[in-house]
This record gives sequence, structure tokens and C-alpha cells, in this order.
Amino acid sequence: MNSSDPGWDLYRSFLAVLEEGSLSRAARTLGLTQPTLARHVEQLEAALGAALFTRSPRGLLATEAALALAPHARVMQSAAAALKRTASGAADAIEGVVRITASDVIAVEVLPAMLRDLRAAHPRLTFEIAPSNQSADLLRREADIAVRMVRPKQSALVAKRVGDVILGLFAHKDYLARHGAPRTLEDASAHALIGYDSETIGIQALRALGLTLTRDQFAYRTDNDLLMINLLRSGAAIGICQVGLAQRDPNLVRLLPEAFAFPLETWITMHEDLRGVARMRATFDHLTEAMSAYSKAR
Repeated sequence: MNSSDPGWDLYRSFLAVLEEGSLSRAARTLGLTQPTLARHVEQLEAALGAALFTRSPRGLLATEAALALAPHARVMQSAAAALKRTASGAADAIEGVVRITASDVIAVEVLPAMLRDLRAAHPRLTFEIAPSNQSADLLRREADIAVRMVRPKQSALVAKRVGDVILGLFAHKDYLARHGAPRTLEDASAHALIGYDSETIGIQALRALGLTLTRDQFAYRTDNDLLMINLLRSGAAIGICQVGLAQRDPNLVRLLPEAFAFPLETWITMHEDLRGVARMRATFDHLTEAMSAYSKAR
């Protein structure tokens, strides 16, 4: 490696090319010119003494060196973003940027109204919302606060359990008018069902409730939770939904509540170093209260 260490701009350009697969798309993403981006990649390759990309008919392909470098560059990316958020507001004022991550369903369907209410009280707050069913690494500051459906294991995190979000079995009124309602879980297996495309740990856990359906028995198969909900809302079939969410739609009817109620343990989490930052504490406390109320739906 050269004596002069590459700056963050070079690594940022490298990550953009890695993720986009072409100089032109990466340049548009970063708002740079293509020659500037190409120069950044060349400078980084020269500094590291390794080729990072090879050309192919499908675009730029990452070399083994690039793939090995990528996790470390992403740590830098998270640190740079966290640094910018930290500087966005005074630590003792409820102002500035808060980055929140949650599952797709919670982020898209549940958080918006909660954050609207918080920002109405504190209009100098700005929220970055990162929907993902993968857990962000709060220790690396990929996010400031997380709503998680699993108990956090890292000791450096502040975590508060807000209750259990219940999954129930639902159908649209139009579907039930056409096909009738199942009286047992066994009856439900004869209906059109919305289910998974790839089996997950969560699906395996549902078997403990007696739901022993296989992929072949689903009329609609997807691993996208938001698509599952919209199939349910369309009246296409019977499916699983968070009870608190389904209760907002008068057209969705809960089926077999005594036989099917699957709890998702729910936690609000942040890094312990953020407890003294006023905007983080206000957001953490607000989400704790709001998600606690949401989890009471039965």
C-alpha cells in the first residue's frame, strides 16, 4: 500500500460501483461524473495495489480483493453516516437526525403514524427509516434505534421489551362471502392460503401451533411480508397478519383466534452511548410507549 492512505471519498465511490455494477449507475447515485468516479476507483486500486473490478458484458465484476474489502468499507460507510447524524443536532436538544430500523411491516405500516406524532411535538427532528427484516448492527451504528422481534444479545445495547405483537389468521369479508369461514385449522387447509416461498425459522415455529402446511398447499407464495398483507387485503385468500394492523381494516375478519395466536416478542433497542443524547432518548421513549400500546391488540 502507498504511504498516503485513501480517503473516504474513494471508498464511497468503490462501494457505489460495487453495489450498482457500473460506473454510470454509480455516478448517478452519488451525483458525480463518470470520469470522476473512474478516477476514484483507479486511485483506490493504486493505493491498495490490487485490482478491484474486471469488465464483462454484464458490467463491472468485483474481484476477490473487492469482495474482501467490502465489509470493511461498509463499516466506514456506517461510521461516516453516524458521524454526520451526530453532528446534526446538539446532544442536549431534541433536534437533528435519528436513524430507525424495523422490519418491513413495522417500518411501512406501523411506524409512520408514531413518528408523525413525535415530530409534531418536536418539529426539529429528522427521521431516517430503514425497513429491513435483517437486523442492523447497532454497535456499528448502522442505525441509532431498532424495533426488533427478537431479544437483543449484545450487552452494550439498551433494550426494553414492549410486549408481544400477536400474529393472527385473517380473511377479507369478500373472501368469506364467496367461500365461507373455516371452523378449524384443518378446515383452513382446504381454503386458498397465502404462504411462504422459502421456509424460515419463523415458519418452523408456527408448526408448534399445529399449522403443518407445506409450501405446495399455498395458492399464493411469497417471502415478502408486505405483499402477503396486500394479498390479504385484496380478498385473494386467507393469510397471517399482525392483529394490531388487521384491526385497522374493518374488512379483515379474525379467524380461529383461540386456535391461532402467535406472539412476536418485541423490543426497542439502541446503543447505550446514545442514552445521553436528547433526541435519541425522546425517540426511544416515544417508540417504547407507542409500540407497547400497539402490542396490546388481541
